[in-house]
Amino acid sequence: MLESLSSKLQKALRDIKGEGRVSERHIDESMREVRMALLEADVNFKVVKDFVANIKEKALGQDVLKSLTPGQQIIKIVRDELIELLGREAVGLQYAKTPPSVIMMVGLQGSGKTTSTGKLARWLEKNGRRPLMVSTDVYRPAAIEQLSIISKAIEIPAFESETMEAVKRADEAYRQCRNMGFDVLLVDTAGRLHIDDQLMSELEALRDLLNPSEILLVADVMTGQDAVNSASEFNRRLQLTGVLLSKMDGDARGGAALSIKAVTGTPVKFLGTGEKYDALEVFHPDRLASRILGMGDVLSLIEKAETAVDEESAQQMLEKIRRDDFTLDDFRDQLRQIRKLGPLEQLLGMLPQVGPFKGLDKVKVDEKQLAHIEAIINSMTPQERAQYKIINGSRRKRIAQGSGRPVSEVNRLLKQYIQTRKMMKQMSKGFFGKKLPKLNFPF
Repeated sequence: MLESLSSKLQKALRDIKGEGRVSERHIDESMREVRMALLEADVNFKVVKDFVANIKEKALGQDVLKSLTPGQQIIKIVRDELIELLGREAVGLQYAKTPPSVIMMVGLQGSGKTTSTGKLARWLEKNGRRPLMVSTDVYRPAAIEQLSIISKAIEIPAFESETMEAVKRADEAYRQCRNMGFDVLLVDTAGRLHIDDQLMSELEALRDLLNPSEILLVADVMTGQDAVNSASEFNRRLQLTGVLLSKMDGDARGGAALSIKAVTGTPVKFLGTGEKYDALEVFHPDRLASRILGMGDVLSLIEKAETAVDEESAQQMLEKIRRDDFTLDDFRDQLRQIRKLGPLEQLLGMLPQVGPFKGLDKVKVDEKQLAHIEAIINSMTPQERAQYKIINGSRRKRIAQGSGRPVSEVNRLLKQYIQTRKMMKQMSKGFFGKKLPKLNFPF
């Protein structure tokens, strides 16, 4: 997420971080690098100018220059300013006092509105809501069918009707939503390749009819400042209540993410972080700021783990580790749990880049390797998975043939498994303060 911006900002601040004494020259040089990093990331020029000026003003304060750790103090100032720029704190969804609440999804064509509608429906259901989706995009071929396909995939209903007039479809869907006990209506609206009066007039008619609790702009971060410019126009005509930034997992420069709140005054509420329908995160400015500066995002990682890991199973696994009874079956199950959390590169990027985790954000993950590991373990007999020490040379050859992988990969897997057992045994005995064994990751 925002890898390019993150690496450039960290590089710009790396030299000043370790300085025992910081002068105005040091600050000027660092701020010049910060300015270039932000401009290259396509952040709005005025936003960059104000951002750098605020940091410089605070960094030149006597409390910083005379501090025992001035470099660290400046990093803190940069982080605080990033949080301020991104919106200071998370802003939740607003719901109507009397259900159903209406959430309109608006944006340009190709921004990811329909997929984001499905993701938000999934998120709402997980948080105790009963959403109904409706497509009012009667212009784009197969737009209504696309939402219907998403509906079947996530098992959340989408309104169906022969009506091919946007406002009338929305009205019918609202009535069905209210009559059938749904408490949220998600309206996937039409987009255009550019903003025009016809599009905006239709959206205004939908807004006036439905009186939505939320009007969320779905903005593609890959489009950079174009996303900010379109957000300004949508906000002027519709009075947006929030923004959902899509495609944050792509090779985005990050300008939209950092500029959109400052330019439009509209808070970012969600981030689309992948192709799967579960890949939607509530936007936390402090967490994204920490991630950009290489400080990790452990809270989001914990939240992901809580949704994917069963507490009772985790307790049973802890007991196995304490008894030194961690088998290859358990190793396979843990890999499956990790894969449920999302793409591994994203997970590694959430770890603070210090100590044993330093450099993990640069690790390139080949997800196929995890599938290969599972195939190798599945090719073992139950006895071999329970007692790895009996796996001799002939057994390794048989396992390799059964999984379609070379013997060298079987050997590497067993080595990784033994290292994992060793690390877990140490951690269960309270060895967190000691140096962890070097792990060779299976990707």
